[in-house]
Amino acid sequence: MIKEFTIEELDRIIEMAWEDRTPFEAITFQFGIKEQEIITLMRLEMKLSSFKLWRSRVQGRNTKHSKKRDFEKGRFKCSRQKQITHNKISKR
Repeated sequence: MIKEFTIEELDRIIEMAWEDRTPFEAITFQFGIKEQEIITLMRLEMKLSSFKLWRSRVQGRNTKHSKKRDFEKGRFKCSRQKQITHNKISKR
């Protein structure tokens, strides 16, 4: 069963799930939901075509799973990546 999240929390979960270098474990640690619940949440919150695109991108991706990574520590987010808030990119 998926917990109830605020709009801001949902936006952050979706943002973290879309980021290539943010592992599912980071989302689990921050929001207390497991990988399968993240997948279910993405299916519910996204258009079918967007979900399929996302699913094909993250399936088997080593950077989305901490145990499959080649490196121990790393940034969750690129320092040059723009901040995304409420599904809109904010200007610097």
